[in-house]
Amino acid sequence: MRSILIFIGTTLLLTACGDKKNEQQGPPPPTPVTAVKVTKGNATYYDEYPATVTALREVEIQPQVSGNVTGIFFQDGQHVSKGQKLYTIDAQQYRATYDQAVANLNVQKANLNRAQKDASRYNMLASQDAVATQLVDNANATLEAVKMQVEAAQANIRQVSTNLKYTTIYAPMDGTIGISQVRLGSAVAPGPTPMNTISADDPIAADVQADAADIARFTKLQSKSGVVRDSTLMLQLPDGSLYKYPGSVRIIDRAVDPQTGTLRVRVAFPNPGKTLKVGLNANIRVKNSTDEPQLLIPYKAVTEQMSEYFVFVVGDSSKVTQKKVTLGARIQGNVVVKNGLTEGQTIVTGGTQKIKDGSKVKISEK
Repeated sequence: MRSILIFIGTTLLLTACGDKKNEQQGPPPPTPVTAVKVTKGNATYYDEYPATVTALREVEIQPQVSGNVTGIFFQDGQHVSKGQKLYTIDAQQYRATYDQAVANLNVQKANLNRAQKDASRYNMLASQDAVATQLVDNANATLEAVKMQVEAAQANIRQVSTNLKYTTIYAPMDGTIGISQVRLGSAVAPGPTPMNTISADDPIAADVQADAADIARFTKLQSKSGVVRDSTLMLQLPDGSLYKYPGSVRIIDRAVDPQTGTLRVRVAFPNPGKTLKVGLNANIRVKNSTDEPQLLIPYKAVTEQMSEYFVFVVGDSSKVTQKKVTLGARIQGNVVVKNGLTEGQTIVTGGTQKIKDGSKVKISEK
């Protein structure tokens, strides 16, 4: 009997101690977090498109006749002017052919003179019935044949003189000439391989491949006046710096590429210092701004789950509610919120990893 009383007493004592311990624990304390109010601000940002610098005008220097290069009259990479002599090709064979063609023309002209005299004499005698009709017809036919021979000789001269002219190559436009692909004495001939290339370098352009969804945007920029002055289009160089001259949309290609679903857009830039070189890889930055202020929040307040985005909103009694949001463009450390929040709400920016939906928080100073 005494043992039973001792057991019951011990049990009551342990139960009392457990209740006292639970009372001491109580609810967990609020989690300290940092928070900000949702505000509206200027939503100006830039979209970036990979770009390749290209010439607005470019001409390949192709040989039109065969022969050996006998002269090069420029320095590789220099600026050349339209009409400036660039190359000469050995002209001896073409000059000899030309001289022979001229001599043949002179012979045909002499034959023409004799045939004209013969025809005139026979026609005069025919008018006096002093010569047979057959002789008159033969003289007239000979005259016509010689006239055609003269015309053929003249056509041959035009052809050979063109070939002779092609032995000297002149710059077809102003621009920068590249490194020569041939040297003195090199044999050249008409074909697909150019001797050199001349590119117009001021202004110069950068090509971007824009998605079909951006066509309307670039079309609007092309027709917009004052784009150059408001820095809507800027070129970001490979070292991350911005090219000092803004650009303007010069050309939009005629059709979307069915293989890639993109459209080529050519943006022109002034290039007085010849800083931009054809083939340079860069980025086109296109300013994107709205007329009305947009909801902006710190991007660090956003959590991602299964490709969806959420923020913790602080509500009554300092409890947080997880809200799904639709995001827009990132602007430095902030992001535009399109849906899910309203101006004036308080959202958690620091300590999100320590809380969950329904947690009680204590907002602390940063």
